[in-house]
Amino acid sequence: MTRLDIVHQRLHNQLISTAPLSKPSEVVRWLGAVQAQDYAGAKWAIGLRLRRATDTNIEQAVADGSILRTHVLRPTWHFVAPEDIRWLLTLTAPRIHAANAHYYRSLELDKALFARSSAALVKALRDGQQLTRAELASVLRGAGIEGSGLRLVYLIGSAELDGIICSGARRGKQFTYALLDERVPPTKTLEREEALAELARRYFTSHGPATEDDFMWWSGLTRGDVRSGLEIVKQQMAYEVTDGKTYWFAASSPLASKSSQAAALLPNYDEYIVGYTDRTAIFDSSHSNRLDARGNPLFQHTIVVKGRIVGTWKRILKKEAVVMETNLFTRLTKAEDQSVALAIQRYGEFLELPVVLA
Repeated sequence: MTRLDIVHQRLHNQLISTAPLSKPSEVVRWLGAVQAQDYAGAKWAIGLRLRRATDTNIEQAVADGSILRTHVLRPTWHFVAPEDIRWLLTLTAPRIHAANAHYYRSLELDKALFARSSAALVKALRDGQQLTRAELASVLRGAGIEGSGLRLVYLIGSAELDGIICSGARRGKQFTYALLDERVPPTKTLEREEALAELARRYFTSHGPATEDDFMWWSGLTRGDVRSGLEIVKQQMAYEVTDGKTYWFAASSPLASKSSQAAALLPNYDEYIVGYTDRTAIFDSSHSNRLDARGNPLFQHTIVVKGRIVGTWKRILKKEAVVMETNLFTRLTKAEDQSVALAIQRYGEFLELPVVLA
């Protein structure tokens, strides 16, 4: 297996070169979780993996709770499927709490205060109430709890990690929170070993070929947990050694075509980039000076051709159109240029707006 094989297989398994699914929840379930702190970008990350999706479709899935946004895996927001949220939280929240422990201490947040805060949130959100962050801050103040700045961030985040609250429908452009138990009916629970196996199976099936290090970074799990999960599902996996690294992938995964010229516009934090620790197969580091001061493609909206990052893109939303600006790192062939143009047009269709090229 060459690096080119790895790239094309990832494009296929991540549904970027195939887009076979029709519902946002199917994409989120397939990938296991979708990093979502940039909300607009995360909606497009789902949309580009669907047939004929629009931003309105994804927004409706968030509103009706068929996909949920919460803190899970690593200490950041992700979209997850409702049937997965509880076992994912049970598996990964303890590690996030441990990572946050320093901030809890510095902000004078302890178990007793978290319990008081959660009780106040439950009382305010029961019977289908969905409240904004500012409204939750007011609720906490009414309960005699100082909840502003970082204290509010960690009080709400802790309630998410403990499976008490999750995302509600947006109110205009404002995010809201709802009670998880009211948002999601009771779901099947998984024992810890079962959860490790299920997460490993999801990851290597949807993100493979990938290494243990990739899975450890993406999941936030320890090396021991990563190996335990992989050991349980090993019979369903295949592996190849390339450049001294062992890459795992689902044995049942069909081989991807290497002939596609198709381009894709990826949002920042897309799973194609954030899902791995080693990005040399998709990005030439000599182009780092073409990015922002961090020099990391993870934080950029990227243009991908044949699985490689060839540039970045920006958008300006106007009332009647979306203005698109591209920054290419290298000269493209005529066929590649046409493919990029089609990808840009597809993004306009997702937003249901005509495209104007800057």
